[in-house]
Amino acid sequence: MLCKIALGNVRRAGKDYLVYLITLTLAVTVFYAFNTISVQVDIAGVTEQNAGMGETLGGIIGGLTVFLGFVMGFLMVYANNFIMKRRKKEFGLYQVFGMSRWQVARIMAMETLFVSLAALVLGVACGLGLSWLMVFFTASTFKTQIADFHFFFSISAFMLTVGCLVAIFLVTLVFNLRVVARARIIDLMSASRRNEAIRVRNPWLSALVFVVGAVAIVVAYVRLLHDGLPYDGSPEGMQAFLVTTITVVAGTILFFFGLSGFLLKVLQAARNLYWRGLNMVTLRQLAAKVNTVSFSMAMIAMILFLAITAVTAGMSLAGVMNETVEHGTPADYSRIISYIGERSAAELNASGQEGGAAARYDVATEPIDVLAASTVDTVAPDTPEARPFDLASIIGDSVQLDVYDSTPIGQQVPLVTLDGLCDAVDMPLPAGTESSDATGLGLGIAKESDYNRYLRFMGFKEVDLGQDGYLITSDMGSSINDVYNAVMKEGVTIDFAGHELHPAADAVDYDASVFQNAMMGMNSGVIVVPDELVEEAGLPLYYSYFLGDYAEGVSVEEGDAFVGEYRSYGDLTNDDGVVVALWGMEATRTSTYESVNSMNGLISYLAIYIGFVLVVACAAILTIQQLSGVADASGNYRILSELGTERRDIAHSVLVQQAVFFVFPLVLGIAHSCVALSVIIDLVELFGGFSIAGAAGFTALIFLVAYGGYFFVTYLMSRGIIRDAVRVRISW
Repeated sequence: MLCKIALGNVRRAGKDYLVYLITLTLAVTVFYAFNTISVQVDIAGVTEQNAGMGETLGGIIGGLTVFLGFVMGFLMVYANNFIMKRRKKEFGLYQVFGMSRWQVARIMAMETLFVSLAALVLGVACGLGLSWLMVFFTASTFKTQIADFHFFFSISAFMLTVGCLVAIFLVTLVFNLRVVARARIIDLMSASRRNEAIRVRNPWLSALVFVVGAVAIVVAYVRLLHDGLPYDGSPEGMQAFLVTTITVVAGTILFFFGLSGFLLKVLQAARNLYWRGLNMVTLRQLAAKVNTVSFSMAMIAMILFLAITAVTAGMSLAGVMNETVEHGTPADYSRIISYIGERSAAELNASGQEGGAAARYDVATEPIDVLAASTVDTVAPDTPEARPFDLASIIGDSVQLDVYDSTPIGQQVPLVTLDGLCDAVDMPLPAGTESSDATGLGLGIAKESDYNRYLRFMGFKEVDLGQDGYLITSDMGSSINDVYNAVMKEGVTIDFAGHELHPAADAVDYDASVFQNAMMGMNSGVIVVPDELVEEAGLPLYYSYFLGDYAEGVSVEEGDAFVGEYRSYGDLTNDDGVVVALWGMEATRTSTYESVNSMNGLISYLAIYIGFVLVVACAAILTIQQLSGVADASGNYRILSELGTERRDIAHSVLVQQAVFFVFPLVLGIAHSCVALSVIIDLVELFGGFSIAGAAGFTALIFLVAYGGYFFVTYLMSRGIIRDAVRVRISW
């Protein structure tokens, strides 16, 4: 009998359960679809290029799903609160007719179970279709071809989704049982006549609060644009960023807390507008909700800001790496040596002596031949197949570019710094980088002869600097390269150890500035000067860059397999056996592309997943708030109807109220995101070009489908509530 009653209630109260069902179905859909990523990468052929990517992505998304499951669980409690408010009188009647609280609780549990099962079936069905479509998106993201597409069903994804749904069900059930257990029959029976006690604040005070909130937001914007992001993680930078964050959060709360009163005062001044139609009722309704929704609207605005920023910045960053990777891979293979400086050698020797070991570190006096030094590495160590890493056996054309530190040996001040060049042309770097060590460190210095060998390897025309010329090389983004271009175009001279150098070109040769395989720009500035000046200045070695193409007869697959074998790294020593350098990063063109594809996939999936779920959560909260408000005010709408107000005018008033509550948090979230993205763009442009046009369009699509869809459903359900309230006469 109880089961039959529960089924009948679900069918009869279908409209009340609609928001609950839609939100839960969407959650199940995305939970299942995104947790099939490990199967998707297998079908898309990603594992053939990047072993372990499916497991890595699956593990990250699986853990994220558990977290989002808890978020959705509490959201469902909020959604269920709307249903409970609508049906308290019904549950009170059950007890009046002789049912025990336990029986009423069982009915509620079965109703929740039926809706959850319906959401599971619908969600998994939609998730299956979405996961099959996502295979093609996965193949596109990872730049692979689908060789054997087939329909699939992931047991692991299904079980994780069911687990999250069970958790959501249990949280909702506990909340429902708590309501029934603590409520008295008289409270349940009179629930429909009780409205939330709302105190309307003084309009002038609300207007003042609104202005204070708006000023706080503007102050936070100015601080962020001036201070930037804490690029170097310094305590001062983090403290300033924390103050900015607190300011914008507090300003957002105050903004919404005073918004209704501000609008009320403004429109009251415009009497022709204020007294037109139901505008007075609409504004009063908005003002009456200020106590209960200001904080939630502020939090929704902040969550929407996080969602917009995450999706837009994440997708844009993935696009940047796609665009820069081809330029950033000039050779089949690259390897770097990092030389030990004076200070580092002294610190390492001191720490070694404290441990009882002899000093074994020093500054290199001659560059190390990377190709020859590679033999100190051991392939397959501690096995019978152990052998030296003979890099020369697979390398054909190659070049080594040695870069020197611009701080002469025995001195503390660099000859050329990025800060100094910025000051020379009055072009500051993005906010937040001022305190970074990178701006105060000296630029690298390269000999003209070494750079010409690099140009010959790359197939470019050699340069002639004469006796007093210099060039600046950099493969970074416009934030830095614009400074270098201005320096050379304006003819800024450099005092190089007593020699006045003049630019030998008008701009940075971006294509002739890539010294290693990397996803993004890594050469933040190397100045090419005549050979004799480097020797005269007494500069210590900084880096040695090695670029090489595979020899004729060695395929890319064979070369990549050779350098990809497991090996141990030997010490880089001088003739006396003292360590003078350390091995730096090495990469093949193939591994760099694979890394970009992996990062693109990871960033894209996480950005879309987190963004979509957060948008759905915000939209669902707003929907439930508005539906609950319409239900509470249904008696007022009945009175308006009896006074002769047309139903369409009442519906229009509700539409305006709901538009305010949906649009204002979105507008403020977009404003926050625009300011934050402007800072992020400047920062990312240090490493390469950054465009948000495509990502912004994608983000807009997500909001149109999810956020706009909930708004449409909210209005349709509100019209149904109004229609029922107007049609049914109130009994007193």
